[in-house]
Amino acid sequence: MLSFKEIQEKIEREIGQLEFDCPPKSLYEPITYILSLGGKRIRPALVLMAYNLYREDVEKVIRPAIGLEVFHNFTLLHDDLMDQADKRRNKPTVHKVWNANTAILSGDAMLIAAYQLIGETAPEHLKEVLDLFTRTALEICGGQQYDMEFESRMDVSEEEYLEMIRLKTAVLLACSLKTGAILGGASREDAENLYRFGINIGLAFQLQDDLLDVYGDTRTFGKNIGGDILCNKKTFLLINALRRAEGEQKAQLEHWIARKDFDAAEKIAAVTNIYNVLGLKELSEAKMQTYYAEGMKNLAALSVSEERLAVLKEVTSRLMFRQS
Repeated sequence: MLSFKEIQEKIEREIGQLEFDCPPKSLYEPITYILSLGGKRIRPALVLMAYNLYREDVEKVIRPAIGLEVFHNFTLLHDDLMDQADKRRNKPTVHKVWNANTAILSGDAMLIAAYQLIGETAPEHLKEVLDLFTRTALEICGGQQYDMEFESRMDVSEEEYLEMIRLKTAVLLACSLKTGAILGGASREDAENLYRFGINIGLAFQLQDDLLDVYGDTRTFGKNIGGDILCNKKTFLLINALRRAEGEQKAQLEHWIARKDFDAAEKIAAVTNIYNVLGLKELSEAKMQTYYAEGMKNLAALSVSEERLAVLKEVTSRLMFRQS
């Protein structure tokens, strides 16, 4: 079994060897740029870890795994443009370094490159892996559409929000795990349990991301703190604040949401204070723990020894209690 560090090193080495040297250079420079920003490389790592539960020769599946990382970064590139975000991993976003049109076209090229890499899957598994990836890619588009539609709604329910983050975030983690399981020769039952594990951990991961946007440290989080508050993003926190606030507190919250002209620091402080009074940090953490517990049940159902699950459990714990 490989350690998480060994898996990360293999992934970084492979990403460093990717070549986007076709003309025009201006199309591919943004791809190299966003991939060079680093990140946790969780999605390709999950492919390799799931595969490594059943087989040792992880080099055989590293190209499809990297394909999922290229695809993930494509979604970030377009997501940053739609959100007009200034920073990604503490660096300027692609549309800020170049422009919106370049971000769109380079993102399109990344999606095609992702399919090329995933297309290097062994022939006996190619159709199943491509079908899973294609379904996942469409689901992520659906999640992004929901996210955009929620911007103009004040009545988004908790259930709608959880479905949106399932589509936008969790399904790609689940796809990564199931891809590794398929390529590793896992039983259909194990592959499905790993998929469900990915969904549960993905939901917990996004809830943690919502929390870090409010309560994190910009030096480690890689994005400006309070960004979700400033743009009235319908997160688990805001949705529950709107549902739970009453009287003057609700009026104050609606006032900050409606205001077009405001001091950023003042708005962040005021809305965060409402979250604190309503106990929404604790509510979010409890919801995260629920999904984490369900994920652990999915792992327990695998026909794999406890010893072989150690690395996957370690990484899951890091995701749950991360600060960036």
